[in-house]
Amino acid sequence: MISLRIDGRLIKAEEGERVLQIAIREGIDIPHLCYHEAFEEPYGSCRLCIVELKEGGSSRITTSCTLMAREGMEIKTDTPEVIKHRKLLLELYLAQAPLSNNIKKLAERYGIKGTRFHKTLNLEDPLGGKCILCGLCIRACREIIKASAIGYIGRGEATRINTPFLEENPDCIGCGSCANICPTEAISFEDRDKRRIMRSWSNTQVNLKICKLCGHPFTPEPLWLKVKEKSTYTPSEEIEEVCPNCRIKIVSKRLVKPYSL
Repeated sequence: MISLRIDGRLIKAEEGERVLQIAIREGIDIPHLCYHEAFEEPYGSCRLCIVELKEGGSSRITTSCTLMAREGMEIKTDTPEVIKHRKLLLELYLAQAPLSNNIKKLAERYGIKGTRFHKTLNLEDPLGGKCILCGLCIRACREIIKASAIGYIGRGEATRINTPFLEENPDCIGCGSCANICPTEAISFEDRDKRRIMRSWSNTQVNLKICKLCGHPFTPEPLWLKVKEKSTYTPSEEIEEVCPNCRIKIVSKRLVKPYSL
């Protein structure tokens, strides 16, 4: 174990832990967008989690999600210099994603009511006005789901995230992990007529698995097949291809049956 200070608090931590991880665990608020505990290696792309590190007689501004904890570190999360940098970043994000409620809330928290910067929104981009290009959705698709259905396309100011060539991508299994992990709620999909339509990804569509008991769709079929393939658990025939609601009813009947008169 090592000791470090965050905003004056003496904290014990494991050597090699990330400072942002420690702060979250200790209830110390450091704003962040692109960090997620599902990934071992943080990117530090949003840079909102910056802190001031004092060590060896000098200080510097750095991202807390990438900073490894070391003995004797002193971290400040809200110095004037840190706040100045965060405000500038939030102004840039307001220009990049003016339609994101999460960005607006963060900006309001720091007293920012507008931005000096301007960016023309791409009305053809389904993520336009909400996406900050942090890449969490790409990483979830590639590193966790192992699908690699989406990625960065275009260059410079025209950079955006979508499927290759802006076409429906059969590699997408419709799991929705991209939408669930997005920090600005930029990604959308809908379930309609027994199909999942990934509206953000060139309207890529996948079939939904139908419950054999109630007849209602309950999960994307490609996702169901992937989980079935990878799982070491073999469900009984009674509950296989059955939605969660019907499974609960089956299990409830099993539990109640021994006590029935």
